[in-house]
Amino acid sequence: MNSGSVTVLASSSRTIATGTWYSLSLAVSGSTINGSVNGTAIGSAASSVSAGGRVGLQTAYASAGFDDVAVNTGGGSTPTTPPPTTTPPPSGGQPTWPSATGSISLSNGTIAVSGTYDGGMKRVCCIGDGGQSESQDPVFDLAAGATLKNVIIGAPAGDGVHCAGNCRLENVWWEDVGEDAATFLGGTNYYVVGGGAKSGTDKVFQHNRPGTVHISGFYAQSSGKLYRACGNCSSSYQRHVVMDNIWATSTKVLAGINTNWGDTARFTNINILNDSSRSTVICDKYKGVPKGSEPDHIGSGADGVNCLYSASDITWR
Repeated sequence: MNSGSVTVLASSSRTIATGTWYSLSLAVSGSTINGSVNGTAIGSAASSVSAGGRVGLQTAYASAGFDDVAVNTGGGSTPTTPPPTTTPPPSGGQPTWPSATGSISLSNGTIAVSGTYDGGMKRVCCIGDGGQSESQDPVFDLAAGATLKNVIIGAPAGDGVHCAGNCRLENVWWEDVGEDAATFLGGTNYYVVGGGAKSGTDKVFQHNRPGTVHISGFYAQSSGKLYRACGNCSSSYQRHVVMDNIWATSTKVLAGINTNWGDTARFTNINILNDSSRSTVICDKYKGVPKGSEPDHIGSGADGVNCLYSASDITWR
């Protein structure tokens, strides 16, 4: 990665087993880079930008644990620290609803957040009328780059949380979603990590602008759609959602996207509770339309293009 631009120098596919450690290494000599897994070479490439910079580890549409990351710049042998004896961190079990440690009144209206707001698991309440009006004020208004964490949002919750740009919602719980739990209004990447929401009559997360919403470790209860890419906003964009380690009960649809605009939805480690008839829809497809019209529903289910998952990614409990 150079100045935000990613160039894939080499790639390799292999079968791996969850709960197993693998040794990954890169050997850089001048402009030559060699990669290996468990001591076996998997790829080689050349890059003129490798003379300086920092190391990094990244996953896409998956989670992993990394331990004993070492950099050897002395020209000696590769470190031989054995892999940890413990298993990698689990992806997480079913979330449990937390208890509030106190309360915060919204007597002064919407709370504006720039930077990080840590609520200490207090209940923040109340605003709006609990209905579906989009004209209600939000409980929190997050500036670009802001983080909201450790908060229970009570009812009525107005229009939930507004993200003006990239934002992170960490361990945020909505006791009763009003219009939307959160609306993503600008930016490129938005992260919902942990937390949960109840009673999102229409939807929980509304994605209005471009970019990708990443939802992981989330618990959805008694809701319509967990995620909806806007199908009739004033401007049309390509939007994406990535869901991992999701737990849902009495929720009709996990994601609704607009295939004519190139939207995608990816799912891994999805857990559907108390649905013996398997009526929960994982991915709904729509044809997005201009503002003022209603998008047409054109299908459901995995297709390898827009709705991306396999049967093994879904567990019916």
